[in-house]
Amino acid sequence: MFTAVKQVTVGEVRLLMPLEALRALPGLLARRPLFRPNPSAQVLDQFTTGVVPLGDRAGAEIAAGAIGRFWRLVGTEAAAVRTREDFLSFDQPGYAKAAISFLVRPERGGSRVITETRVVGTSPEATRALLRYWRAIRPGSGAIRRSWLAAIRRRAVRNGL
Repeated sequence: MFTAVKQVTVGEVRLLMPLEALRALPGLLARRPLFRPNPSAQVLDQFTTGVVPLGDRAGAEIAAGAIGRFWRLVGTEAAAVRTREDFLSFDQPGYAKAAISFLVRPERGGSRVITETRVVGTSPEATRALLRYWRAIRPGSGAIRRSWLAAIRRRAVRNGL
């Protein structure tokens, strides 16, 4: 199952591309460069702009993160972080740090995949902006997460994992 978590692609998460396209509309109207995830890329590498690996415990857990101004309709301004250490030490005010993890636990002859996202603002203003944004995108975010978990399951079943 852990292999499926790592290998599932953007294209397998059925709701990711349509909801990313919806999210990109303001930027398209403003004629700004758009973030377009590669459908054949591993989703943990491309679920949003500026993703960095944060670590993994082989066969059990993996985490990735991104830093940006996610609440902006145009130009979410991903921070220029390239490593786990950059992510951890980043403290410039006005941004949010988001980390997503997947934990695989053995359960009754199979496995359970548990996912969690943690987000923190780097300043009080960023935290307030992020909370307003979260209220708006929460249903879509949940739908993407369920679609992502379903893609992991489909891949695991298809590959006998």
